[in-house]
Amino acid sequence: MPRFVILQHDHPFPHHDLMLEAGAVLRTWRLHGFPHEDEVRAEPLGDHRLAYLDYEGPVSGGRGRVRREEAGEYTLLADQPDLVRIELIGRRLRGVLELRRQGHDWVAEIVSA
Repeated sequence: MPRFVILQHDHPFPHHDLMLEAGAVLRTWRLHGFPHEDEVRAEPLGDHRLAYLDYEGPVSGGRGRVRREEAGEYTLLADQPDLVRIELIGRRLRGVLELRRQGHDWVAEIVSA
């Protein structure tokens, strides 16, 4: 089963990075908050290295520090251009997380626990 991690990242402003193992890379979204029942703004980012699944500390290039907030495994339920739905099996987060496009923006929300 593929792994996921949510990192607290302090650069360029405090936010969380949701990273999903997808083959040899991590699909990544910047989250403006921690995903709970309320939706939070999400921004798709470029793919990241798998090393971030287990990494905490300074980020190269003076891009701040990261700290692991949550980790576990996930099952991909839907992968469409405007919707990614995953079932999370984490230490604290368990349930279905949706990343969905709303107009030009993306949001993340736990839709069932």
